Amino acid sequence: MTIGKKLRELREQKGLLLRQVAAEFEVDTAYISKMEQGKKNIKRDFIVKFAKLYGADENELLTIWLANQVYDLL
Repeated sequence: MTIGKKLRELREQKGLLLRQVAAEFEVDTAYISKMEQGKKNIKRDFIVKFAKLYGADENELLTIWLANQVYDLL
């Protein structure tokens, strides 16, 4: 599973809209959407913020994020 798909899954489980998440991050909805679609690289500190916002395991999200980073390099 990609980090974008995991973030979308978590957002939907929490019942949050893209615009609500975007407001928390002070970015536009397109930016969050592109992260979820894998069209935009996600910075590590955003992963930590996502974990807090979604009440998710930070280490799990960071592991998925790092695996995606390694995959992209190969």
